[in-house]
Amino acid sequence: MRTSIWIRQHLAAFRALLVLTVITGIAYPLAVFAVAQLPGLHDKAEGSIVEVNGKTVGSTLIGQSFTDSSGTPRKQYFQSRPSAAGDGYDPTSTSASNLGPENLSLLNTVCARGLAIGKLESVDGSRPFCTADGVGAVLSVTPTKVVSVNEPCPATPFIDTYDGVKVECAVDGEDYSAGRIVPIRGNAPADPMVPADAVTASGSGLDPHISPAYAELQAKRVAAARGISVDQVRDAIRHNTQGRAFGFIGEPTVNVLLLNIELDRDYPYTPS
Repeated sequence: MRTSIWIRQHLAAFRALLVLTVITGIAYPLAVFAVAQLPGLHDKAEGSIVEVNGKTVGSTLIGQSFTDSSGTPRKQYFQSRPSAAGDGYDPTSTSASNLGPENLSLLNTVCARGLAIGKLESVDGSRPFCTADGVGAVLSVTPTKVVSVNEPCPATPFIDTYDGVKVECAVDGEDYSAGRIVPIRGNAPADPMVPADAVTASGSGLDPHISPAYAELQAKRVAAARGISVDQVRDAIRHNTQGRAFGFIGEPTVNVLLLNIELDRDYPYTPS
């Protein structure tokens, strides 16, 4: 009797294995493949690859950098959003930095990016909680001592005093974690000229889009580099701007790769 029950149980398990193998291992993959061949979906299923003159130049789904061999932004191109995926836009290492808003390393990175973009675009790159030198405006405060932790000596602290106590520069090797960490907002505008997506990476690190505000910030530089009018560049931006998903989800975005391809096609860059 026990042997008969054991056999029936194993036969039932084997039949379940066969059925689930057919459904999940054969039928479902074939159904997904068939749906991916439908018009409007096939290109996305193939990776949304973009070719120019028969040469693959990228994907509309994955960001990429537009810099020279030393990492300097090419002035004739719109720059993408920063990436934290591997060495940058690595689809095999998609990730964010996973740093929180109070992390000093993240704050320093954001401040440095804001300063660099401000110089590149010839605008004020200052941001709240950042010093004029592009580091986090952060103090370590104890009852008797205040230290600007991101400004090692012999730097001059970004603020002279805090609650009547003279602010000191940091000394390399000293630990200031015992003090209360206080970020100082400073006199940066509430709405910085450099938008947030210019200084922060996306959650995947592969975002191929930038905001219309960041695109507008770069329009003057790109126009000057290519010897065309800003209005011509703005027309190209409009051609490559995508609206909110379903008309109400998210914000409008600009695809950087497609925008730069259009500019190369219509207004080729000639080095001076």
